[in-house]
Amino acid sequence: MPNPEHVRILKSGVDAWNLWRSQNPEIRPDLREIDLHDTNLYGTDIDPFLSHINLKDAVMFNSNLRNANLTRANLEGVDLRKSDLRQTNLREATLDRSLLMNADFGDADLSGAIILGANLKQIKLDGAKLNGADMSGSYLGRASIVGTDFTHCKLRRTIFRRADLTKSLFVKALLTDADLSETKLINSNLSGANMRGAYIIRANLAGADLTGADLSFSRLVEVNLDGASLSDCTVYGISAWNLNLRDTDQANLVITSPGEPTITVDNIEVGQFIYLLLNNQKVRDVINTITSKAVLILGRFTQERKAVLDALRTKLRELNYLPILFDFDRPSSRNLTETISTLAHIAKFVIADITGAKSIPQELQRIIPNLPSLPIQPLLLSTETEYGMFADLLDYPWVLEPFSYDSLEMLLDSVNQKVIGPAIAKAQEIEAKRKSIEDAMNL
Repeated sequence: MPNPEHVRILKSGVDAWNLWRSQNPEIRPDLREIDLHDTNLYGTDIDPFLSHINLKDAVMFNSNLRNANLTRANLEGVDLRKSDLRQTNLREATLDRSLLMNADFGDADLSGAIILGANLKQIKLDGAKLNGADMSGSYLGRASIVGTDFTHCKLRRTIFRRADLTKSLFVKALLTDADLSETKLINSNLSGANMRGAYIIRANLAGADLTGADLSFSRLVEVNLDGASLSDCTVYGISAWNLNLRDTDQANLVITSPGEPTITVDNIEVGQFIYLLLNNQKVRDVINTITSKAVLILGRFTQERKAVLDALRTKLRELNYLPILFDFDRPSSRNLTETISTLAHIAKFVIADITGAKSIPQELQRIIPNLPSLPIQPLLLSTETEYGMFADLLDYPWVLEPFSYDSLEMLLDSVNQKVIGPAIAKAQEIEAKRKSIEDAMNL
């Protein structure tokens, strides 16, 4: 039961209460189980024992509740904006729909509290304990939540946008459909957390531990995962774009749903592709088409030489091939070597017009030694000579003799027999040798 005298003074008004508190600092008020709903306590300096108190819809804007005991208190809809609740005991308290913007809950104990749909914009929760609390649907945009304990906390559809969650604990927390966009989760522990459907856009999770977390259906875009651990995560249905995965542990990522045979990969971005490849016939058909029909065309993009390349591309299309024309003279924001390697790896063979060669020697030198299963068919205008050092490339068995042509018309008339035919024959020869070696090794 509350102290009747303390209750009388409090109900006399905020000014009377604060005066009495200043005159009797050694007394800790006892207001437990008192009903103060809809009461205006603006600017009150309480520091009392308020266990089981009813403060529903009360106005406590800019109040001092530091070190108060509010265990199991009813604070539903209360206005605690800019209030000081540092080190306050709010275990199992109810704060549904409360206004907590800019309040300071540093080192407060909110274990098991119910904080549904509350507005906690720019709140300070540094070092607070929220283990087992339910904060579903609450808003914590731009909040300071450093070193906070959310273990087993329910955070469904909770918005953390731009909050600082550095070194916080989310072990086995429920973060389904939560918004973690642009948050700082540096060195935070999210192991075993349920993050299905979460929005994780431009967040910083450097050094974070997500071991065993469920990231199914979540969206990860431009996320920094440098040094983070994703081992044993479930990533079925994930959308992952432009991630920083430097030094990230990605072992045993589960790409299948619970009702399917478990398939694991070791790269979150590759996982999306592997799942599509396994489960989508159209994707498999596209891959088969590319690897069996793609032809990489190299050459100069001067006005005269580009006309030849364009005509060659059109002819290859007519013959049911997939021509890929790449301009090496054109500046690119991407790494040129990376682009060359990627295109060459998916091509069936390469046609390289070495007439008036400029950058082609460098690119062929990059491709040829590293791709022994990729036939290279050079072309050369009959009035021109091969560039210096080209003869050295002929030492590689998969480089064919240059086909010399007098005119564009002659080249197009001879493409099937003199260009494509020898390249396909060389590809078949390389494949036959590979199978022969494999058979010999299996004996």
